[in-house]
Amino acid sequence: MRAFSALLAIVIAIAGVGYYYTAVDPIKNHMQLGLDLRGGAHMVYEAVPSELGDVTPEAIDAAMKVIERRVNSIGVSEPVIQKDSKNRIMVQIAGVMDLEQAREMVGKTAVLTFEDPDGKVVLDGKDIKEAGVQQQQGQADFVVTLKMKGEGTQKFADATTKWVGQQIAIKLDDMTISDPKVNTPIMNGEAIIEGGFTAESAKQLADLINGGALPVKLEMRENRIVTATLGADSLAKSAKAGLIGMAFVVVFMIILFRVPGIMADIALTVYAMLTLGFLLAINAVFTLPGIAGLLLSIGMAVDANVIIFSRIREELASGKGLRSGIDSGFNRAFSAVIDSNVTTLIAGVILWLFGTSSVKGFALTLSVGVFISLFTAITLTRWLINLCVRTGWFGKNLFGIKEVSR
Repeated sequence: MRAFSALLAIVIAIAGVGYYYTAVDPIKNHMQLGLDLRGGAHMVYEAVPSELGDVTPEAIDAAMKVIERRVNSIGVSEPVIQKDSKNRIMVQIAGVMDLEQAREMVGKTAVLTFEDPDGKVVLDGKDIKEAGVQQQQGQADFVVTLKMKGEGTQKFADATTKWVGQQIAIKLDDMTISDPKVNTPIMNGEAIIEGGFTAESAKQLADLINGGALPVKLEMRENRIVTATLGADSLAKSAKAGLIGMAFVVVFMIILFRVPGIMADIALTVYAMLTLGFLLAINAVFTLPGIAGLLLSIGMAVDANVIIFSRIREELASGKGLRSGIDSGFNRAFSAVIDSNVTTLIAGVILWLFGTSSVKGFALTLSVGVFISLFTAITLTRWLINLCVRTGWFGKNLFGIKEVSR
């Protein structure tokens, strides 16, 4: 009776969660969609020789890393940043709301300098450890906080000691953003930039400083908004196709394995919830290749259950008892399931390490799905099967094996 109550509670819980995320608060409302599903900004920059330095492959790679840090700082996950040609960099940002802000964030050189009253640079952005945002006490304005590093602390201490009572100009790309008066020497390497900043403008400046200066000058060659190539309608059709496919799998498992097939379907539903929940928790971006990886991992999960149940049938047909046959079947199937899933995980890791952004999305969803499917197939399915056995309602007929009368 307890086993039956546990099974009933599981089914009711799954039904309740499923109803909530379909009728009340659909999962699609929480998904971050990629450029192919949502649309966004498409920009192409070309590196040109300038006073910042020559255009070299190393400089292009360094510029791409700086751009990635900057784009991530505005809350975008998995931007597409790759070489478009020898000296060009393509940047795609899904769901961007302010194209001008994104363009400023990506292409701005962000050369920060501190200049004394004689116009001499006393320290620059390389001497800054980090920048932050802080609201001025008792005021509505915000300030940008700076912490120096290395020789920057001593440089700043020397400058503020020398120029007490005078102003040190803080410039960004040769534009003065603040020229505070030095009241006392600053010896601890911590300073603030005042300038009537709002919370948003202060954060943007801090992000530029933390992102670092571009090693080469970038000139805009292309800048446009890309509409979704699939869009909401195609996403709904893809989801519908996935649900139809899962429905066929559910029916197939029930026809082939009957009650164990129902248990496998329950485990498969839990697997889908866990996988989606994990991807949503890490703010993964859903692209078409990523959805394909998710569906492929569902196939891997079903395959594991088919292998396990087939092994159990073989053990029961050879004359073993129900409990011993189940234990032996799971143990014999374990190595085959592990081998197939580990090889898939290795392929996923390789794709993640060497693939582009869309390939990385496929690798992520596939790897996460395969890893979770190992848990649901080996642990959860086994527990559910044992619950069925504990009800006392089944013998070997649980797996379609006729009892031998003696």
